[in-house]
Amino acid sequence: MPETDDMQLLARFARENSEPAFAALVERYLNLVYSTALRSVGSSHAAQEITQAVFIILARKAGALRGKTILPGWLYQTTRLTAANFLRGEIRRQQREQEAYMQSLLNEPTPETWGRIAPMLDDALEKLGACDRHAIVLRYFENKSLGEVGAALGASEDAAKMRVNRALEKLRKIFARRGVTLSATLIAAAVSANSVHAAPAGLSLSVIAAAKGTAAAGSTLTLAHGALKLMAWTKIKTAAVIGAATLLVAGTTTVVVHRHFHPHLSTTDLAWADDPHNWQADSRVIDRLPPVFILRTTRFPNERASIQFGNAAVNYHFNKALEKDVDMTGLIADAYGWNSVRTVYPADLPASHFDLLFTLPEDWRPRLKTELKERFGLVAKVEKRAMDVLYLKMVNPHAPGLRPPGGGYGWESSTSSTGEYETTIQHHKLGDLTGWFEGQTGKPVLNQTGLNGEYDIHLKWKVPPGQSENEVFQAAVRDQLGLEFVPGRESVDLLVVKKTP
Repeated sequence: MPETDDMQLLARFARENSEPAFAALVERYLNLVYSTALRSVGSSHAAQEITQAVFIILARKAGALRGKTILPGWLYQTTRLTAANFLRGEIRRQQREQEAYMQSLLNEPTPETWGRIAPMLDDALEKLGACDRHAIVLRYFENKSLGEVGAALGASEDAAKMRVNRALEKLRKIFARRGVTLSATLIAAAVSANSVHAAPAGLSLSVIAAAKGTAAAGSTLTLAHGALKLMAWTKIKTAAVIGAATLLVAGTTTVVVHRHFHPHLSTTDLAWADDPHNWQADSRVIDRLPPVFILRTTRFPNERASIQFGNAAVNYHFNKALEKDVDMTGLIADAYGWNSVRTVYPADLPASHFDLLFTLPEDWRPRLKTELKERFGLVAKVEKRAMDVLYLKMVNPHAPGLRPPGGGYGWESSTSSTGEYETTIQHHKLGDLTGWFEGQTGKPVLNQTGLNGEYDIHLKWKVPPGQSENEVFQAAVRDQLGLEFVPGRESVDLLVVKKTP
């Protein structure tokens, strides 16, 4: 039988004070909370106290958590906040214990990769957006399948796979900036194998008793109280930033600028939003702008530009995005994370092009979905439909352009002055390239090569006058990579966009 849903158990506890329901949640997530606390403070004793405090917090907030809360991600973040609160009072001693603990990790016969990333893992996760962090926690801390991750995030399995891969790539870049160069695959394997350990025997009973308020030490209750205050203050600050946001929609120009972040921008002067210099696809430029959500008819025709990035500031992760001269299909792709090949559009899709600027302290995609629904009446859901597809098959395993991975990791594409296209991809699975293949061929691509490892790929092609770019590309893939696209028909997941009644 399937497990009872997290929020059903929590609701039962809040409604009936059901000890079995709460015990089931403790049993389910005790190791996750304890392991996260242990990495944060480096002391088993302190980690146990933090674990008790976290579940006390869960018990007190059981009736307030929304039904769509992803409980593993919430518990992870609450553990981090509680651990931070703990460290405030004993920072010097705890730093020494943390250093000693990490050194002991390096001296133990654990995998080398884990020893290198463990000291910085949680700080790196803090720099991810909430959805990316949820994806990593669910996939590698809780070892959920991609289908289960997608279900928790309200997305398809393919969308969950893309989310996880993007989050891993962000972690890889963060580690690389700190001098640790590893592939995303190695990072995933190390986190999955080492991030969660068994909590000490008997801790489960102590946690349940503490949450009931019958056996919690004074220091634990103080810790929980301090963490609750920290969580409330964080929420208040987030609301203040959102409330100080600008919303420019169509002809509406209501502006309130958060002075603390941007004291040089006036709260009444709107000229900056019309200045082309503030619409550069440059993170340094966007970082200095006030918190805004602008979606308007483009003022930059034929100046297509796009950038998406995150920036940690004042304990928040700012998800930021800029699009210039993007059509409605591009906005839908941004909001839902699906490529146009696997998207079905209504016949009366708006033909205009738009400019988008988002600098609010939240994930911008849900806000964009809401805007598309409210302004244009567009909503989308995933449906299975039969359609023409291409099966990717192996025809020559010794092709020169498909090689075992070397030391690098990346993706570079260029076009020469003579019109020759060149793409170099390092350390990627063929299954992760189907989106690229689909963009080139215009049809859904299903990987049937049987190859599960990572590869380096080098591909060149040039389209002679009068020839089909699609045919030239497929010929280059066959000759240089030893891969062939075979036509077929299959029932596949498609994002179906519809107009609301």
